[in-house]
Amino acid sequence: MKDLLLWVEKYRPQTIDDCILPEELKDTFREFVANKEIPNLLLSGAPGVGKTTVAKILCKEVGLDHLMINGSEDGNIDTLRTKIRHYASTVSFSGEGKCVILDEADYLNPQSTQPALRGFIEEFAGNCRFILTCNFRNRIIDPLHSRCSVVEFKIPKSEKPKLSAGFYERIKNILAEEGIEYKQKSLLELINKYYPDWRRVLNELQRYSVGGEIDEGILVNVSESSLKRLSSTLKDRKFTDMRKWVVDNLDNDPSTIFRTVYDGLYSYMEPQSIPQAVVTIADYQHKSAFVADQEINMVACLTELMVECDWK
Repeated sequence: MKDLLLWVEKYRPQTIDDCILPEELKDTFREFVANKEIPNLLLSGAPGVGKTTVAKILCKEVGLDHLMINGSEDGNIDTLRTKIRHYASTVSFSGEGKCVILDEADYLNPQSTQPALRGFIEEFAGNCRFILTCNFRNRIIDPLHSRCSVVEFKIPKSEKPKLSAGFYERIKNILAEEGIEYKQKSLLELINKYYPDWRRVLNELQRYSVGGEIDEGILVNVSESSLKRLSSTLKDRKFTDMRKWVVDNLDNDPSTIFRTVYDGLYSYMEPQSIPQAVVTIADYQHKSAFVADQEINMVACLTELMVECDWK
């Protein structure tokens, strides 16, 4: 029977050295491991770069028991209070201590849940450490910043060739182990397209590997012809056709669609409408991080562009 385990879990790095990160960043985490002590941490950076993986590795290598809480799923203050209090107030099985990993902490309510978390960090300081991960550091309240050591997962442009090459070798080994044939050019373009979102690259590879081969088809996205079709429906104000276009392209990441529409503005929109379109796209791209239904958000954005802007 074919292994159904997600590749991002099956091939998750198990040590700091295994992570595809700049050496300067890895040295910071190696120092925590060498000292056998980790402070309360706030790990921030782009999606898929390895924040959650590093949090788990630190707990493992320092020998801490850990509780994983997803802020976007378990963000209710009562749930959080019950889970954290019950976990942090009990004795560690390992004897080395405990850690609560709050993944996607930027989804926690800044008016209620985040202030409560501040109290938990102080109350259980003697028995438990906290590691918060987030994509947007500015969504975390200042009192939490002051109680944590902030580590920014910055990936300098100068590091891109080295890190991309390292990840290319990693996915070649993964595909060899999975028995999947591939074209080198397709792998390189896929890495370049989603860099530094390693999780997205692996998810795309696993999704496309069902056919047994990785080729140029994996790079099919919102094509030029598809964008031209969208601009035509917006120009003619064909709302039903526009909704169908959104449904047909929902397999793409919302940020990719927003970026593609943005990149096509000069080709398909009258110049005087472009500033308004940029503001609209930025607004709905921000909202996409919070909405429950991406289709409704995308249709709302394109409806506003249809009504407010002039298309060529």
